[in-house]
Amino acid sequence: MTVLAFVRRFLADYARNRVNLLLLVVVPVVFVAVVAGTLADAARILGGRGGAAVENATAAWSAAFLAGIGMYFQSAATRDTDQRVVLAGLRPARMVAARLLTGLALAVLVSAIALVTLALRTGIDRPGHVVVGTLMAAVIYVAIGTAVGTLVSNPVNGSVVVLLIWILDVFLGPAMGAQERVGTRILPTHFVTSWMVDLPSGHAGRLGDVGWALVWTVAAVAVAWTLAVRRTRRAGQPRRRQRPGGWRAQLAGAGRAAWRDARRNPALWALYVAVPVIFILLADAITPDQPITVTVREHGRRLAGSYPMPEVHGATMAPIAVASLAALAGLFTLLDSRAGDRRAALAGLRPAELLAGRLGVLAAAALLATVVSLATTASVFDAVRWPVYAAGNLLVAGTYALVGALLAPVFGRVGGVFMAFLLPFLDLGISQSPMLRSQPPSWAKALPGYGSVRVLLDGALTRGFDELGALVLASGWIVVLSLAVAVAYRRSVSPPGSLVTALARPAASRPGQSGTFNGVRG
Repeated sequence: MTVLAFVRRFLADYARNRVNLLLLVVVPVVFVAVVAGTLADAARILGGRGGAAVENATAAWSAAFLAGIGMYFQSAATRDTDQRVVLAGLRPARMVAARLLTGLALAVLVSAIALVTLALRTGIDRPGHVVVGTLMAAVIYVAIGTAVGTLVSNPVNGSVVVLLIWILDVFLGPAMGAQERVGTRILPTHFVTSWMVDLPSGHAGRLGDVGWALVWTVAAVAVAWTLAVRRTRRAGQPRRRQRPGGWRAQLAGAGRAAWRDARRNPALWALYVAVPVIFILLADAITPDQPITVTVREHGRRLAGSYPMPEVHGATMAPIAVASLAALAGLFTLLDSRAGDRRAALAGLRPAELLAGRLGVLAAAALLATVVSLATTASVFDAVRWPVYAAGNLLVAGTYALVGALLAPVFGRVGGVFMAFLLPFLDLGISQSPMLRSQPPSWAKALPGYGSVRVLLDGALTRGFDELGALVLASGWIVVLSLAVAVAYRRSVSPPGSLVTALARPAASRPGQSGTFNGVRG
């Protein structure tokens, strides 16, 4: 009875988080209802079957992501609470049982939502296999979320780990055409997907695909149980110190503080290696050597040209890697700094200097993301004009670094990390991608990546520059987003009641004036 009472409380905690409720709607709608057909086309281009196999698999992918992220925070964010409850007398096995039963309930919930979305969109082919496979995928990711939650306490780092596991699992899975590659057999839902969408792996032996899928499910839960029971209980929060001073000293101090905060996030720096490898090198490795038609502007005219598919894929995966890294940098740079910056503003540091320091570090991170991604791209692709191609990627980096900064106050850690990967995927990977259509649809011109992608494709594939309008459009996006970031940041760090003094602040404080109103804004 005690375990069931805890399960009810844990589910209530999950429902109280608005981001969880938002993801329950956004993820199935995006992956099952909106881009399932496009993913099926991409799978067919990459050598997979495409069609209903991929569309059915999107239900399992959606449920797996929601279960993994939800269970990660059920495990990581509650370890101190669980410790206190255990110290009060509850046996650890009962606490872990309550957490895993909560995860099972979440798996059923997210599977049901994904399957209903799939049924409303296209209907369900082979419903028995798809329903059971979706539930198994969700349970496996409940176990993954639990395991990551016991090992990685930082919420940003942990959610990124779960997301990267999921990305590899989905885009190197059998439904996307990577069924015969030996290295993909260790992915969590490899056999689950093969069985549920009727793509026999051919390497399952006597157990068969369904047998190995069940082994994966049971083993994952067993490992998660063991880690959760034996997990160590570590506490500790990073300490931030700010140094108020004169105008120049404040700017320098804000920059140093922003850099120290950035260095404290090892997950971000690890992603600077992992994301280009996953997005660029693996994309090149799995792309068939076939021609593809891309429409470019040359000498003022739109021309359709034929190019090798691996080259085009490598060229277009680089901006997705750049955008994802830059968005994560923007998210991390501003998300974890708001409380410290608000205290610094109360102590007298001007928000303008604080913002300049943060944006300086963000610009350096975006530049690094571009350099690393271009260096990786150069190993598999040779642009016709590297300076223009690099400039287009820099525009992508600047745009999505600012988008990431705007994600921080809206979505927080969990939703922000997800959106930092989702938005570049939908914009650059789906809407603007020449892999899926020779030129973007008209509505894609309203998205932030349109101008940047046209510039980088011009540099990648043509000998003359004909995308001045796209360059102006991309620059305009950066200006607008910069203003939006400045307004959002000023509001987030401003002490209450200080808007008037923010517009006209005296250069020096008068004797007896409160420090709250002196030096808050300038």
